[in-house]
Amino acid sequence: MNLKRPLWLLLMMAAGGSLHAAEVTIYRCTDAGGRLTLRDTPCRAGQQQQTRSMLRPTDPPARRVSAPRDRAPAAPAERTRIVVMTAPRPVFECITPDGERYTSENDAGQPRWVPLWTSVYPVLPVERVHGGVYGQVRGRIGREGRYDLRLGDREPRPTPPLIPPTTPAYGYAAAGGTWVRDTCHRLPPQEACARLQDRRYELDRRYHSALQSDRVRIDTEQRGIDAQLTQDCGVN
Repeated sequence: MNLKRPLWLLLMMAAGGSLHAAEVTIYRCTDAGGRLTLRDTPCRAGQQQQTRSMLRPTDPPARRVSAPRDRAPAAPAERTRIVVMTAPRPVFECITPDGERYTSENDAGQPRWVPLWTSVYPVLPVERVHGGVYGQVRGRIGREGRYDLRLGDREPRPTPPLIPPTTPAYGYAAAGGTWVRDTCHRLPPQEACARLQDRRYELDRRYHSALQSDRVRIDTEQRGIDAQLTQDCGVN
C-alpha cells in the first residue's frame, strides 16, 4: 500500500498521548510484503519497525483583536468667505455766508444770488457828475463773458431782478449780480458717521410734530440715512 504525504499530517494530528506532551513518536511498520504503515503504537509482531520523534502540532495562539479606536471626527473644511467692500460715500460740510452749517453728498454747495457790488469783483470809485453820482464797473468773467455796470444820473442803469429765472453756471454774472456757492469741505469718516447719527436723531424729534406731508419726506430721508449708516459705518 502506497501512502501519500498528507497521511503524515493526519497521523501527527491524530497521535495519542496526553494533550500536554511536547513530542509524539511515529512508528513506521513494514510487513513481509513490503507494505508500509504509519501508526502511533508499536508495530505488530513480524513487522519491521522504525520510529521517529516529532513535535506535536499545536494551534497558534488566538490573535488578539484590538478594539477599534475612536477616531476624532474630521474637522469640516474651512469655507472661503468673499467679502465685497465698497468705499464709504463722502460727506461734506458746507458753510453759508452767515455761518450756518449743513451736510451734503458733494462739495458743490448751495448756489446763492449775490449783488455784484457785494462780491469780490472790482468796483471803480464813485464820482459826482453834474450834481449827481456816477460810477462805472467793467470786467471779464471767463473767456467770453463781460459785464458793464454804471451808476449815477448820467446813464441810468436797469434795476437788477430780485430772483433770477434760472441758476447759471458757477461764477456767471448777469444784471448786476452773480451766483456763488457755499464753501464745502469733506469730513473724516468717523466725523461723517457722527453727523449722520445726529441728523437721524434730529429727524426723530421733528417727526412727531411734523405734518403728514412732511412725515413722508422725513421717512424717505431716514431710510437713506439708515442705509448709509449700515453700509459705511457698521451701525445696525
